[in-house]
Amino acid sequence: MLLCVEILIGLFAHGFVRNYIGDFLVVILIYSIIRTISPYKPSKWYILPTAILLFSFGVEFIQLWGFCDRFGITNRFLRIIIGTGFSVMDLVSYMIGLIPCYVIDLINCKYGRNK
Repeated sequence: MLLCVEILIGLFAHGFVRNYIGDFLVVILIYSIIRTISPYKPSKWYILPTAILLFSFGVEFIQLWGFCDRFGITNRFLRIIIGTGFSVMDLVSYMIGLIPCYVIDLINCKYGRNK
């Protein structure tokens, strides 16, 4: 469901929703997918959210570099997925989006069944 919302935001939304809510939700989507398919329980509460943050920052910085234009990517869907514009506010949105992920992993490590 979150993936569908992200795709709809990418295709149809503009302004604040596309620029900030989409970035906020995408890191939660990545976290949710990994937590869903991974057989491992969090042993350290900060590892997965930090890895997702670094990945997100990496994607944002390849947007600054102009990845899609340099490699001639013209497919609209791929350009939406990869992104075409760097923004410091996107980095902030990623960090804010990962706060609930850090909290969930902290709670799972402290009180979860993997203790």
